Amino acid sequence: MDHLDLSLRFDAPNDAGEFSGYAVIWDERNGHNEIVQRGAFRKSLLEHRAAGTKPVMLWSHDPSAIIGVWTETREDDKGLYVCGQLVISTPRGREAYDLLKAGALNGLSIGFRARGDKRGANGVRVLTDIDVREISLVGMPRGALASPQSEQSAALQGAQRPSLKHAGRRNALSR
Repeated sequence: MDHLDLSLRFDAPNDAGEFSGYAVIWDERNGHNEIVQRGAFRKSLLEHRAAGTKPVMLWSHDPSAIIGVWTETREDDKGLYVCGQLVISTPRGREAYDLLKAGALNGLSIGFRARGDKRGANGVRVLTDIDVREISLVGMPRGALASPQSEQSAALQGAQRPSLKHAGRRNALSR
C-alpha cells in the first residue's frame, strides 16, 4: 500500500476530540514527483458510501491502532476534506487527543492503492484514481507545513479553512 504524507500543524481539537482539514490538496507535487488530480478519490468515496464504510482512522498506519472515525470525507475545489472524531474514551484515542492538543502530532498520511495514473509534464506521475483505505495521524510526516483546524476554531473563523500541503509519498512495501 502507498502512503501520501502530509505535514501540518493541528489546532487543538475541541473538547469532544473533533478536528478537520485537508488530507490532500489537488495538483501539488510531492517529493516523489507525484500529484493528485482533482477527482482522484471520487470512485473510492462512492464505493465506501455504497458499502456503508469510510476510510479507517489509524495511528501511524498501525491496523491494530484505530483511534477514531472519519465522520466526513469529501472532495471539494481545494482537495480531499476530512472531519475526524477521536474516540477519547479509549486509551489510544485519549492519547492521540492529548498529543494533538499539545501539538506533538503534526501530520496525516493516507494509505491508498493507486488504480489509475498517467505521466504529466516533466515526468510527473499524476494519480488519477486512488482507492483510499486509511488516513493516519502521524508524528513525523515528510513535507511542508500546513494547518487543519478544530471544529471549534472553524466555527469561530467561518468558512476560512487553512489547507494541508501535500508533501510526500512512501511505499509500505518498501521500494
